[in-house]
Formats: sequence, structure tokens, C-alpha cells
Amino acid sequence: MSEDASGSPERVAIGISFGNSNSSIAHIGVDGKPEVIANEEGDRHIPSILSYVDGEEFHGTQAKQQLIRNAKNTVAYFRDYLAKEFKSIDPTHSHQSAHPQQHDSTVAFSIRDTTDENPNTVAVSEIVTRHLRRLKTSASEFLGKTVNAAVMTVPTDFSDAQREALVAAAKAAEIEVLQLIHEPVAALLAYDARAEAVIKDKVVVVADLGGIRSDVAVVASRGGMYTILATVHDYELGGANLDQILIDHFAKEFNKKHQIDPRNETRGLAKLKQEAEAAKKALSLSTNATLSVESLASGIDFSSTINRTRYEILGNRVFGQFVELIQQALRKAELDVLDVDEVILSGGTSHTPKIARLVQNLFPEKTTVLAPSTSSTAINPSDLAARGAALQASLIQEYDREDIERSIHPAVTATPHLNRAIGMQLVSASDSDSSAVFQPLVREDTALPARRIAQYPVPEQGGDVLVRIAEGTREIKVTKPEPKPKLESSEEEKTGDDDNDEDDLSDLDEDEEEEEEIREIVWKAGDAIAEIALKNVPAGGKVELVANIGADLGMQITAREVGGKSGVRVTVDPPQGSS
Repeated sequence: MSEDASGSPERVAIGISFGNSNSSIAHIGVDGKPEVIANEEGDRHIPSILSYVDGEEFHGTQAKQQLIRNAKNTVAYFRDYLAKEFKSIDPTHSHQSAHPQQHDSTVAFSIRDTTDENPNTVAVSEIVTRHLRRLKTSASEFLGKTVNAAVMTVPTDFSDAQREALVAAAKAAEIEVLQLIHEPVAALLAYDARAEAVIKDKVVVVADLGGIRSDVAVVASRGGMYTILATVHDYELGGANLDQILIDHFAKEFNKKHQIDPRNETRGLAKLKQEAEAAKKALSLSTNATLSVESLASGIDFSSTINRTRYEILGNRVFGQFVELIQQALRKAELDVLDVDEVILSGGTSHTPKIARLVQNLFPEKTTVLAPSTSSTAINPSDLAARGAALQASLIQEYDREDIERSIHPAVTATPHLNRAIGMQLVSASDSDSSAVFQPLVREDTALPARRIAQYPVPEQGGDVLVRIAEGTREIKVTKPEPKPKLESSEEEKTGDDDNDEDDLSDLDEDEEEEEEIREIVWKAGDAIAEIALKNVPAGGKVELVANIGADLGMQITAREVGGKSGVRVTVDPPQGSS
């Protein structure tokens, strides 16, 4: 291992996304862009699975293949068990692998991980260490130098005990954890760090749809600073639900042909599960998928085909649950779909085109949905967390440990935020305050202190202009279209039952059209915080505002005519009793 000038080992840092189903590792390439690293088998999305055969350890895809023939010595879906009491876990997803058991109030697995005939009890923390050690080895072999540090992603609901246990497990694998960052923040960072990205104030929904669980976060991005407004979690909704739909579909087809249910045989079910997952992935890329299993049940081979339309019909209820989870997050954040500027679909299940289309239909056209099937510029959803972690690692790996700890201390990261937007109204001599449109300058949920600069066109006639600074609140305005005039009774009279039925359907269609409503965001200005008068602004001119807001809500606001030589500055004292 090479050393720096001080004699300390050189820090070689990567990004690690450690998931229940799959893990990814990434680094920053020579071009300065994040790159997801492939392991020895060429997998960039490495199954979070360990398996043992005669004392030999298998990892990733090789271990996943052992679920069929060596399930008892194969450990899967173990991340969320870390630092939890046995009585608090749900072991459902581990039924086809080594089953978790209680050991000193925590979770462990009884597996034959040596050549000894007797199984050993291995704590989940040790399993995590072994998994991270294999990821480290893969990254080190790819880079040609020993990896010894990482930024790792964690779910937003990871407890302090789980975070500490993860850091300890990484340390045992000789990995220095520089920082733990939330998965939705890593996904957002992966997009915002692109060269073509424009940093602006926005509200982003990050939907992380994984293999066995789904998490949605609503994030306010203000000047490149991220604040999580709300999170929701569903620990029973993920790609496994869609796998189960295909498993049941093909099992019923097999049962119909041979009067044997392959789900009743452990090996048959494991084979069917593996092939159903492959078929699901194929249906995300093409319109048809073929499933072929050798000796599925009772020595009978099975082959079948399913098209995407049929699959989407079968999974319609599950697809709807993913969308409902996003709606729950918005309700929890007390936001409307109109408030959302971007939706990022992250995680392996986000490759499903049907989910992306349903999400796109949920939001207005102005909202950008970043998923492979809805945006040509979308990043692979399975890569987002690892790429974001690698970017963060590249930013902080040169800092001393003490500096990193100080920068992520709650005293630094827990900053006050604006509850209401602060904006302005431009009022000309001929207008009144009520006719002036409120335009947000510093949006709500902005971390303080903050600085914003913006330019606004003055009223067409120009002249003397009053710049009115005020707080603003946004409301959703709902406009119902006027009902269509009803037909005259003579025109409505029809003969025959069929005609009457057609009239009924026509009436229903009209009623549905009448129920459609137009929804839009409108701003309402409160009492003035400050007023600045600008004299003789030319017609067609612009006014530039510079706002500096302190953590105590004290403000310094400067207004000037764009192109003018001087401006007017006002200072607003903090409100009494502000915190």
C-alpha cells in the first residue's frame, strides 16, 4: 500500500450502495465522472448474498445460484437485520435461504461455513463484514490498488444503532467509512453532479423501488442544499411482489398441464423464482419474455412465454401500490403534485416501464420523470446510489477525519429553515398592490443563512417602481369548467332499448368530462416586510434583487435597475422572539 508524504497510508475511497437485494460499488474515473465497478464475474449489480460449499465462500451471482441446491448454507436479505433484536424482524424473505435465528438477542445464522460437519452460528454483523470485504476486494482488483475507505448509502429510516453497527462491520473489513449518506440524497446527487445540470430551487420526489422494500422521499433542493421533507416506507412492497405474480402465473399454467403445483416443492419453487425474476427483467426491455426451467417438478421440464401486456394486467394492483406510496409521501410533506419539479425513480424495480408511465400520469406535464422509459437522459436507476456515494467520496476523501466529522456534526447540518417563501411585487405608480403579482425569491424550506439574486421585468410603462418585499403563501386554485348545455328534450328522445343504452353511456361520458378540473398554483402576498422605491426605470427595463437572509431571519435586501450605477439597500431586523 502506498503512503502519502506524512507516512500515512494513501486513502483510496469508493462509493458503496449496500442493499438488501443487490449492492453496487463505484469510483470516479479519470474523466471525473462516476463509474460503477464490475466484480470478477462482470456484475455491476451484485446480489447481496453469501453461500458456503465445503468451506468455500461464494458471493454475488454465484451465491445466488446456490439458493436452489444449497439454500441452508446461503445467506440473503440480511442488511435490515443488522443491529436489530430478533423479535423485531420479519424473516419472510429469508424462507428460501438460511433462516435467521436468535443469538444473544440479536440475529444470527446457522451455516456450515467451514469444512467441519457441524454448522457454526454466525452473527449478522459478521455476515455484513464478509459481504463488504468481498465488495472491497472486487473494487481493489478493478482499480489496481487497495481500497481502504468509502462513503456508504443507508435508508432514511436506519436507526443510530444500525448506522453504528454498519460502521463497525465496515471497520472489521478494513474499510474506513468517511460518511453515511441517505439513499435518496445519493440518487439526487448523481443527477445534480452532471455537467449539464443546472442547480436551482426545486422539489424532488425520489422513489427507491427495491427488491423487497420501497422507500419514497420528498426532498427540497435549495441552492444545492438538500432537505428531506418527508419519507414513507413499505417493507412488503418491491420487485419480489412482481416476481410472485409471474411465479403464480407460470405455476398455474404448469399445474393445468400436469396437475402438479411446482410451488409445493422447495427446489421447484426456487427454480421458478429465479427464472421469474429473469423474465421480469426481460419484460422491462422487450415486449415478450420466455421462461424455461429444466426439471421444474417431478422431473418435468417446462417452457412458456408471456408478453408485456399480459404481465401489466396481472400486476396492475401492485403497480398501483407503488404510485400510492408516492402519493402518501406527498401528503405527509403537505405538498401537491403541482409542487413537484422532478421525480427520480431509483432502484432495480424502477426499470419497469409501466411504473414510470403511471408516475408520469400522476404528475403534470411540467414535472420531469427521470426513468429509462420516460427520459432519454435518465441514469440507470440501479446505479444511482453508488454513483452518488462515489461523488461524495471524491469530494471529502482528501479531508482529515476530524474535519469530516466536524462538517457532518448535527450542529452544522441541522440548520433553521424558512417556513414561508419570501418574494416581491413590482408596483408601478398607476397600479395598486392588489394587482401586482407575487414572485417568490427565496422559497420555503430553504436552509438559512441564504443568498439569492434574481432579475424581474418592470411594468411595461416603466417610470417610478415600488419594490414590495413580503412573505408569500401558495394555494392550489381549482377551476371547474362550465357545464355543457343539455340537449333539447325533443333531441334526447330516442326509440329502442339499444338507443337508450347509448344515451346513458353518452351521459356518463359527459358527466366524466364535466368532473375534470383545472388545478394551478397561485401565490398570495402577506404584509410588507420592506419597500424600496426606484425612480425613473425605463420602459422594458429590469430590476435586480439581492437578498441575504440570516439564520435569525434578519435580512439585507438590495434593489437596483439592471444597467444602473447604484442601488438601494434596506436592512430588516430579525423578528422579535424568532428562533
